Amino acid sequence: MDNPADTHKDRALPSSILFLCGMNAIRSPMAEAITKNLALPGVYVASAGVRHGERDPFVDAVLDEVGLSLGKRQPQTLDDLEDDFFDLIITLAPEAHHAALELTRASSVEVVYWPMPDPTVEADTRDQQLAAYRDVRDRLSAMIEERFGHVKSAPLDGT
Repeated sequence: MDNPADTHKDRALPSSILFLCGMNAIRSPMAEAITKNLALPGVYVASAGVRHGERDPFVDAVLDEVGLSLGKRQPQTLDDLEDDFFDLIITLAPEAHHAALELTRASSVEVVYWPMPDPTVEADTRDQQLAAYRDVRDRLSAMIEERFGHVKSAPLDGT
């Protein structure tokens, strides 16, 4: 059996990837920043939410710990996207997965579900909250690395 970490080598890169979650405030912007840091040649990466959300300062804190940043990026919904065609949609929450399946039922878009916990319900103290956000960041990094290649730690260009 092949090593699961080598799966990305056998799979052609999509030309566009959308990470989709509930409000585009935590999981999907983290995934977008981590994936953009890979600098995948010729791959457009975006994220959105099913509903409107507000930027979460804990996301900025845990991304900064690994040298990443969202820059001035704000949460957006599917309706806010400039381009709504993607080769691959990775959903990170049940409602996002249902929305993606509905959106793509008449097209040949690959939809993949990577269930991610909501770190806002995991903890009571600030330290517990940060630990929950770090866990989501690290899970996303591992899944992105498994799917697309090695995740580098270097600052983004602020986009």
